[in-house]
Amino acid sequence: MTSRHAYVAAQTVACALGGDSAAVAGALFGESPPPVSGSWTLADGRTVPVGRLPFVLPPSDISDPAIRSRTNRLLEHALKTLEEPIAAAISRYGPARVGVVLGTSTSGVEESTQALRERLADRPWPTGYHFDIQELNEPVAAARYLTGAAGPGYSVSTACTSGAKAIAAGARLIASGLCDAVICGGVDTLCELTLNGFGALEALSSELSNPFSVNRKGINIGEGAGIFLLTVDPAAVRVAGWGETSDAHHISAPDPTGAGAEAAARKALAMAGLSAGDIGYVHLHGTGTVLNDRMEAGAVSRVFGDDTPSSSTKPLTGHTLGAAGAVQASFCMMAIETGRLPPHLWDGQQDPELAAIALVSPGQTDRALRHTLSASYAFGGNNAAVILSGE
Repeated sequence: MTSRHAYVAAQTVACALGGDSAAVAGALFGESPPPVSGSWTLADGRTVPVGRLPFVLPPSDISDPAIRSRTNRLLEHALKTLEEPIAAAISRYGPARVGVVLGTSTSGVEESTQALRERLADRPWPTGYHFDIQELNEPVAAARYLTGAAGPGYSVSTACTSGAKAIAAGARLIASGLCDAVICGGVDTLCELTLNGFGALEALSSELSNPFSVNRKGINIGEGAGIFLLTVDPAAVRVAGWGETSDAHHISAPDPTGAGAEAAARKALAMAGLSAGDIGYVHLHGTGTVLNDRMEAGAVSRVFGDDTPSSSTKPLTGHTLGAAGAVQASFCMMAIETGRLPPHLWDGQQDPELAAIALVSPGQTDRALRHTLSASYAFGGNNAAVILSGE
């Protein structure tokens, strides 16, 4: 256990369900949560569902074109909803004591793709374009520019665990005494390169993602941001524990034994001083691919049994990649605050080959909910689990 805990002073989320926490919660816990409804045409001509933002991003206040990507515009939108608590933290602790750790996988790659297309057509590079826009640390540079935070700042890019690991990293900065507050989480936007890459891996579904169903066919990609302001000052919810492992089984396929996923969850429980029975809800990674769901069901069943409420929200948001772990953590925060559990949207056709887990039905509630765990897995056998606890 650490002597300096990291508490959630404020958080926000933007994704296919809405532009801020209130809108997202209204859709997530509504009578009929809306599934992803956007679409994208791949280079091979296929059209696949995607989780697009349901609103138009406003013009950016960022003057430097090298950090004015769509990803950073989404980050800017999210940060504006946290403007007051971030300003208060900087005033209270000083700019040098406020850090920034953000997860991303796309950064400004989409802008570079479009710029390269112009150049390959023998046209000039777009005015103001610089390849710096695609650097993975650019969201951190944008956040520091927009907020004035001047403490330690770095990005995490471990594919689909990035957002979860950024929250763990933020909590570590506070626990170590290097920071008194940290802006952390993840942000990613739809990107041609990423979508075609997942298409080449034959991981994309041509239908709505259907996690843990016998009929599951793959992933829907989405875009989103989940941003947390963690501070050393006590608040209603804290980052109670985290676990990180890397089994290095395969560059893109999970270890079928789920040993690394299981170890990450058990490490998080040990750090939080909790037993598996203390966890009231598990947010699954739940991509809807054959191999991920099989591995995850086994790992979750071994750690939590078959009666801990669990769900994947990816049919509602799409897989937001570098933001996914932070978006999931935002949903866990909402679950603690409201006593309502994120629903699992699927066709109800259980795969008999999967270990049994308790998938949440729409409208299911748990008013005594205190501890939640969010699970994330990524390319290269990277695994992360984050526990949020109500005080």
